[in-house]
Amino acid sequence: MIGGGAAGMMAAVSAAKRETAVTLLEPNERLGKKLNITGKGRCNLTNHAGLEELLANIPRNGKFLYSAFSRFSAQDTMALFEDLGVPLKTERGNRVFPVSDRAFDVSAALERRLKKLGVRIVRDRATHLELASGVVRGVTGERKRYPAEAVILATGGVSYPATGSTGEGHRMAKETGHTVTPLRGSLVPLRDFGVGKTLQGLSLRNVELTVFEDSKKIYTDFGELMFTHFGLSGPLVLSASAHMRRFGERAYHLEIDLKPALDEAALDRRLLSDFEKYSNQDFCNALDDLLPKKLIPEIIRASEIDPRQKVHNITREQRRGLLRILKHFPVAIAGPCPVTDAIVTSGGVKVTEIDPATMESKLARGLYFAGEIIDVDGYTGGFNLQIAWSTGWAAGFSAADTK
Repeated sequence: MIGGGAAGMMAAVSAAKRETAVTLLEPNERLGKKLNITGKGRCNLTNHAGLEELLANIPRNGKFLYSAFSRFSAQDTMALFEDLGVPLKTERGNRVFPVSDRAFDVSAALERRLKKLGVRIVRDRATHLELASGVVRGVTGERKRYPAEAVILATGGVSYPATGSTGEGHRMAKETGHTVTPLRGSLVPLRDFGVGKTLQGLSLRNVELTVFEDSKKIYTDFGELMFTHFGLSGPLVLSASAHMRRFGERAYHLEIDLKPALDEAALDRRLLSDFEKYSNQDFCNALDDLLPKKLIPEIIRASEIDPRQKVHNITREQRRGLLRILKHFPVAIAGPCPVTDAIVTSGGVKVTEIDPATMESKLARGLYFAGEIIDVDGYTGGFNLQIAWSTGWAAGFSAADTK
């Protein structure tokens, strides 16, 4: 077993439950280093969804996961962690968290089970896979050689490299003849053309975000986002980024509905009320009751209304233009932030080279894959960790049968 993250630990549990001798190689002092920072440290460990909904939330190669999700479902994940002594709760969007809101409780429970099952945990970094005549014979580490009848590569992607996801698993996969599709970030902050820098530090809650690919609407969601020195981040933006997969081929822009609870007619009535209140003041002083102070100059700029124009002189046409800006505040997107800033990696070992039922390589007998190293990724909401649990379970179960 190479890699002590979510997929690697689950694969080790699955294999060891079948009374197979398992050695887990992990260079980090603590297992589950990346797992411990997921969900801002709370660990959204799965989504309480059925098979079809799980697959619908895997935009890249979802069909490949049909067997793995069928074999080890979200409900199986929840049952396992409850059995491991981690009480769970379900929140908005069927997102499942530990009741404690502590990701460490999830990784610690898995580590306790590994020790109980007799899994040998070795602090070493794998450097090469050993094959003879297309069959796995072992692993070379920095410290020593480890003979093995089966090897599971669960080294993650290339996001958050400080946690150990450095792409070494992809290199080893290539050395065995596997194709690795281009690696990019998914669930990643977005760079814009300057609005973020102007509004840096501003958080917007209860707004609606819509993504356009060229002129086509491709995604809409409701929640929270924030402006940063490079552009935008926050839950809404990370979710949106997973739908923006053709940078370089397509142009993307966002529209933010700043007042989604009000339709245009209701918002227009609100504007008229505020304009009556501030009728003798300059326009730049008339939006304090409606918007965060930092946002007002940008809204005025976009509206093209003179900030010193008296409110009582604002025309109906100008008010309609302002109304449109409030419901469709535009942000042009320059591109995603680097993959190292992403929550998950999109791309990886080509799925057509992996048996979807067993996670075994079709090119090297005794070699298995699990988790983010595979070219599959999901939307935010616990779906990516479910990929780790399901593929890890399938790989461990199958590897235990390797002779």
